[in-house]
Order: sequence, then C-alpha cells, then structure tokens
Amino acid sequence: MTKNHLAAAAASLLIICGCSPKPANEAPRGQNVTLTQAQLQKITFFTAARGTYRRTVDTTGVVDFDNDQASPVLAPFSGPVSRLLVQPGDKVKKGEALAAVVSPDFATAVSTYRKTLVTAQNARRLADLDKDLLVHQGVSAREEEQAQTDAAGAEADRDAALQSLQSLNVAPQVISDTQQGKPTARVEGLIRSPIAGTVVERLINPGQLLQASTTNCFTIADLSRVWVMAHIFDSDLASVRVGDPADVSTGLSSQTRSGVVENIAAEVDPNTRSVAVRVVVNNPGEFLKRQMYVQVHIRDSRPSNGLMVPVSAILRDEENLPFVYVVQPDGSFARRHVNLGNRSDNRYDITSGLRPGERIVADGAIFVQFVQNQ
Repeated sequence: MTKNHLAAAAASLLIICGCSPKPANEAPRGQNVTLTQAQLQKITFFTAARGTYRRTVDTTGVVDFDNDQASPVLAPFSGPVSRLLVQPGDKVKKGEALAAVVSPDFATAVSTYRKTLVTAQNARRLADLDKDLLVHQGVSAREEEQAQTDAAGAEADRDAALQSLQSLNVAPQVISDTQQGKPTARVEGLIRSPIAGTVVERLINPGQLLQASTTNCFTIADLSRVWVMAHIFDSDLASVRVGDPADVSTGLSSQTRSGVVENIAAEVDPNTRSVAVRVVVNNPGEFLKRQMYVQVHIRDSRPSNGLMVPVSAILRDEENLPFVYVVQPDGSFARRHVNLGNRSDNRYDITSGLRPGERIVADGAIFVQFVQNQ
C-alpha cells in the first residue's frame, strides 16, 4: 500500500471516530459548570457545618394486638354451643357473657355443689350434736372427734364444689338459689370475657361441640394500644435502642401515632436477614388495625455530631455514587464525591469528601446536573 493510501485510510478513520455521537447521559469529565446570572436564580446554596442531630431509621412494620392486653378465651367446659351473644367488633366488659353452652360439665358442677352443700350441713349438725352429747357423756370422745373430722371433710368438699362453680363462671344468682335450696331450671353454661376490650375474633359457631380447656372460642383485645412489628437491618442496629421514640403512619392518611421501642429481638430472621423491633403505639380511636402495613420512623434518643447537608444536595452519578456540587473560587461548580453517614429527617451526615465551611448547591442541584450534561 502506498503512502498516499495509508494517509487516506488514517484520515477516514479520524473522521469516523470524530463523528461518533457521545452518549446523551454522559457528563463532561473534569469540567466545572458555569451558570449565567439568570440560571443562578434557580438554585440555593448551603454552607456545610458541623452540628448535632439524632439519627433516624425509616422502615416498615405490621400492626398486631398488644399481647399484654389481649386474651384468648378457652372453653371452660365441654358441650355444644347453644347461643352466641356477641359478634366481632363488639365492646365487652370484664365478666360479660360471650356465648351460652349446653354443658353436662356445667350441670354436673351444679348438682355436685347441691349434694355437697346438703352433706356438709348434715355433717355439721351431727358434729354439733355429738359435741353436746360428749358433755353429757352420751358419746365417747373418739366418736365426737370422728364426727368433727367428718364435718370438716364435708365442708371442704362443699367449698371445692363452690370453687368449681365459680371457675365455670356460674351466675351468682344460680349459686344463691342453690344455697337456699331453691330448684333451678336447666342452666346454660356461659363463656365470659376475662378482660374488658373488643371482640376481635370469634372462632366458634352455634352447635359446635366444645372441649373444656382446649377449644379457643374468642379473642378479646384492648385496642387502645397496639404493637407494631418493624424490621431493621445490620447497618441500622446501632441507631436503635429500647426506649427510642417512634412515629407510625399508614401512608394513606396524614395522621401519625406516637410510640416507643419496647423490645429488640435477640436473633436475626433467617428469611429476611433482619431484626424484629417491637414498637408499642397508643391507638386512640382504634385507627390502627391488626395486619395493617405502616411506615415506622424511629429516632435515636442519643444525640450525635456530624457534618450535615440537606438531602436535596445529594445526587448520584452513573455508578450510583453520591456527589455534591461544590462552589469554586471562580464561581463555577465542581462535582465532589462524598460518603454518606446517617440520615436525620431531611439531612445527611457527610463522613468524608467535604469540609466545614465549603458551600454547596442545595436546592437546584438537579438543574446544575442538567446543565452539565448538555
């Protein structure tokens, strides 16, 4: 190939390379940005300075009952359900009847108490009689002692039968009628609420056969306070402690509820690789519902110190690395990569890449990036 041919080929190659378009999103490297006076009106500046802040952690959570204020209601006796007296959502008082059961256990307990009551009365009468006869030498001391023992045993059986009735939540009127020897009609066993609150679950239906101390019938919960089960990751563990304040919101409303971190799990969830954090939240008006997804904003109760800049000043480059625009002595703007620390509301702690006293672009940083990419 002649020298002329080589020169022509090289020239063609230079022309082709020079005409290749630059990617639209590629910013000029090492070139500062200079704005006109009109463009400068679109941005604001911020001077980096050290200050105190409280670290915050933003995460999500799920609402659950406060298990310290919620109670399952187990069937105290066996038998089929005859009537349901409440529905989910009903407010109930402590001791209020929830359902009626035709229970042989209930009937047996009433019958047993009636029998032991009569037996105890007769045994006591005989013991008192023997005591009087002993004074007049009508019975031996041994016979009188045996009568007293029999009376004490019968009274103990009576008291135990009464406690059985009370544990079954037998109505006081039924007990009173039995003590007075009055006949009682067929009495239904009543399942009663152990606490005051709201019926949040009904797990039985009419006709269902219940097993004593086994069948779960209802769940009663005091919904004035709930648990929010949030999850945090390793990088945020140092920022969260028991006692830290927290705000909870649904994202569907401007309403927020205040709470406190009450417990931090001692182990990592193997599925999510996160740590469960329990936040106790006051819930006036029962705004938060079980299984509702919420946003959780936890604030560190301990103050920290750092070089703080607005969140709006932080941009990301093509490799997703954070940077800011720093004002230069000639009035231009230069990109400066920074390392981000903790976030506190609308500010970031800059751990490196920026010095106190340097001015950066706060609002309008995206506009400066747009100009640079032109």
